[in-house]
Formats: sequence, structure tokens, C-alpha cells
Amino acid sequence: MKKFNTQEPLSQRFRVLCLVAMVAVLTACSGIKLAYNQGDTLLYWWLDAYVDLDSEQAPEVKQDIKELFKWHRQTQLKDYVHILTNAQRQLAGNLSKADLDADYRDIMARTELLAQKALPELTDLALSIKPEQLAHIEKKFDKNNETFRKKFIRGSVEDMQEKRFKKSMEQFDLWFGDFSRDQEAILRKASDARPLNNQIWLDDRIRRQQRILTVLRKIDKENLGKEAAAPLVQGLIKDMLARGSENKQFFDTSTDGTMQMILTAVKIATPEQKAHAQKRMQGWISDFNTLAAQTK
Repeated sequence: MKKFNTQEPLSQRFRVLCLVAMVAVLTACSGIKLAYNQGDTLLYWWLDAYVDLDSEQAPEVKQDIKELFKWHRQTQLKDYVHILTNAQRQLAGNLSKADLDADYRDIMARTELLAQKALPELTDLALSIKPEQLAHIEKKFDKNNETFRKKFIRGSVEDMQEKRFKKSMEQFDLWFGDFSRDQEAILRKASDARPLNNQIWLDDRIRRQQRILTVLRKIDKENLGKEAAAPLVQGLIKDMLARGSENKQFFDTSTDGTMQMILTAVKIATPEQKAHAQKRMQGWISDFNTLAAQTK
């Protein structure tokens, strides 16, 4: 995307993170190869829902996404094989908090690499966003925030803890198979021990959205060129990958609590459940190896 001069790094940068998140989520899906092979289309639809791309932008954005997936397929999927192979070794051994900390840093480093790879395209898209698209993005943010309020803010603490626990168990059941009632009771205690403050999550979400909108408006109002806009987009990427310092302790504690819950799940898993996880990871390893060998 080389020719536009309006605004919007955010949605695209959101979209880069969406790609990262999407690839991670694919490991929670039984049809990894199908989902990944359709990923460029799904990502375009996601971005279009935020920006409402016009006929001039759409071909450029589709090509950018296609190229990003091509790079990702050729250079990153083998790394996912490494991550999963390492996870298999850890599961067969004595998984520790230090192991999970290292895994988390590894995933975040790969996430940052992907975001930085897309920086030029994100900047080009930022320069192409029109005022009416900026309004569309803001409206989309507001709608999503209201949905978040309905699902995660309104209700009792017990209701919110139950929703969070069920969401976690969906992932644990996928990895390990069904847990017994006694196991679920142990995991519920680990889940409830995590800090719970969905208002902080919403406030941080709104803060980042407002920063995005501020940057987009600045690019538009000052008619910035690519050289001036790129550092602003890069700043948004950095902010998206690192939670705000104002509530850093909460976010760090939340991450730590989730890791402790994972350790608990591994500790109480039966040999059969661990074998189920090993088999599922091996299936994903095979899928990623196949995808990496394909040219699309």
C-alpha cells in the first residue's frame, strides 16, 4: 500500500495482533490446516469490519495480507513446531513456573516479530484511512465495549468467576480431555485465586482505543507522510504488546495466576490425560509441518 495519505494504524495493528492471536487460537481448533489456509480471508473480513475498506484500499490490503501470510508460512510455522515439541518435553517432565515464564517470553518475542514485520503495511494503511472510516472504527469500538460490559461487567462476582472458569475449562478439556468433578473443583480454586477486575480490563481496552483514535486523527489532521507516521504506528504496536504501567501489577499478577492454574492442571492430570495432550500436540506438529511445506 504505497499511495494513500489519510490515517489508521490501529485497526491494522489490531489486525496484526489478531493474526498472532488467530494463529495461537488455531491450536485450539481441530481444523488447523483448514483454518490457516483460509486465514488471509478471515483476517481481511475482520479488518474490513473495523475499517469498512473502500474499493481502492481493498486490493492493496488483500495483497498485504497475502504477503504477510506467505512470509509467516515460510518463516514462522517451523518455530511453532519447536514450541509444541518443547511443550511435549515439558509435559513429559516436571513442568515448572520458570518453564512457563520462558514459554511466555518466547511467544511474546514471536508476536513482536510479526508485528514489526507488518509495520510498513500498517503505516500505509494508517495513511489511507479516511475520516468516515475513522468514525466507523470509533463506532465499532463503542459497540464492542458495550458487548464487553454486558458480558463481563454486569453481574455478580460469582457469575464473572463462573464465566472465566468455564472459558478456561474449554481449553483444558481440549488439551487433556474431560476432567473429573474432583479435578474441576481443584481447578476452580486455582481459577478463583486469580485477580478478578474486569473493569480494569475494560479501562485498559478503552485507553488503548483512545490512543489509537488520537494517533489516527493526528495523521489525518496534520496530513503526515509515511516517515512521520511510522514512529506513531510503531508506538501503538509497542503499547498494544505491553499493558499500561498504571495497572501493570494487576496484569502481571493475572498472568502469574493463569500460569499457576496451568501448573495445577498439569500436576493433577492423569497419565491418560497427559497422553491425550501429547497426542493432540503431535497432531498440531504434523499440521504445522504440512502447512510450512505448502506454497499457496
